[in-house]
Amino acid sequence: MRFEFFVAARYLRAKRRQAVVGVITAISVAGVTVGVASLIIALAITNGMSRDLRERLLSSTAHVDLMRVQSDGIRNWRELTDQLRHLPHVTAAAPGLYEQVLVSRGALSGGAELKGILPTEERTVSDLLSNIPQGSVAPLSQPADASLEEAGNSATPPLVIGYDLANTLDAKVGDAVLVTSPQGGLTPFGMVPKYQRFRVVGIFHSGFYQYDSSFGFIRLTDAQRLFGEPDVISVISFKVDDLYHADRIGKEIEQAAGAGFETTNWMEQNRELFRALKLEQIVTFIVIGLIVCVAALNILIALTMMVMEKTKDIAVLMSLGVQPGQIRRIFLMQGFLISLLGTVFGLVLGYLVAWAGGHYRIPLSADVYSIDYLPFAPRFLDGVIVAVVSLGVSFLATIYPSSSAACVLPAEALRYE
Repeated sequence: MRFEFFVAARYLRAKRRQAVVGVITAISVAGVTVGVASLIIALAITNGMSRDLRERLLSSTAHVDLMRVQSDGIRNWRELTDQLRHLPHVTAAAPGLYEQVLVSRGALSGGAELKGILPTEERTVSDLLSNIPQGSVAPLSQPADASLEEAGNSATPPLVIGYDLANTLDAKVGDAVLVTSPQGGLTPFGMVPKYQRFRVVGIFHSGFYQYDSSFGFIRLTDAQRLFGEPDVISVISFKVDDLYHADRIGKEIEQAAGAGFETTNWMEQNRELFRALKLEQIVTFIVIGLIVCVAALNILIALTMMVMEKTKDIAVLMSLGVQPGQIRRIFLMQGFLISLLGTVFGLVLGYLVAWAGGHYRIPLSADVYSIDYLPFAPRFLDGVIVAVVSLGVSFLATIYPSSSAACVLPAEALRYE
């Protein structure tokens, strides 16, 4: 064991003539522990939020969407979809027809984005229809006549809606709802909205409030009839093999489609969301990192008081031949041991709390936070960064007291002894 480390450890364990020095040392260790644990927990939450939002977005939406620059829709969609499905890096493609509608049931109503789909193809680009806790998506796959005969009502085509939208409407599987489209017809009384009754055959639950509260699926033919768009779609959605190069692949799809088309991708559609999450992570690190800085000030105070308490001991050591550099290293080592203890305890506490938070899910209000539980995603790299920052800040706090200890003059310190 090195001499400096041995003396530093003895100084930390020794009984104090002034109890306040020991109390401040304990507070310093506790402060570093709390600061490090808080940083680990906060970073685990921000990482978890970012991870869960990204995963749910990618599972609920396509990687790339192709649309017409003009709003007249895509008419040759069958041939175009088959052509683009075989492009390099494209793994799946599905046509769709979007429209904003009003869905109502009695006195209850809610706005929704209704999408006409081909269910078999839609499932290859989105997982929204893969989690149907109530009802079934099967009626959407049946031809119009067959499904209507099975339902026993020729005026009620099938509809699948989100869990939160169903709660807003107090709708259950088998209930009829009225869908009103702004794409109406011109009459002597002006534009009259078009409306159609649908029967709820399934309720999906993605856990992502944005979709569960305002999304619904109907058959493509029913959507074309409701929106007055005969054999026209508004978008072709794609899954690609490398989602982080969706922008580049989107440009290739756009070029293959020809003039008059444009693409958007999941990164463009959610850029502001992920930018806000990244900024939140940085601000959280800075704000909570101030706790570590406060703990470092406690270390500075504790070491300064210890130098004052041990002045005579320092003078005796120097009289016995201990060099000023060794005295400096003793107090540097002492400050390092305090910060190391606090950092280790903080890392253990932080990762334990993060594990417990991920294991025992903490519920959230989905309409506020978009997800229904608090996610934790602790990362090893975050622990390394937090430990380095904690030890670095604590080291800076030890420079002044250790330098003061090295400047003690033995003759002056022992003059009146």
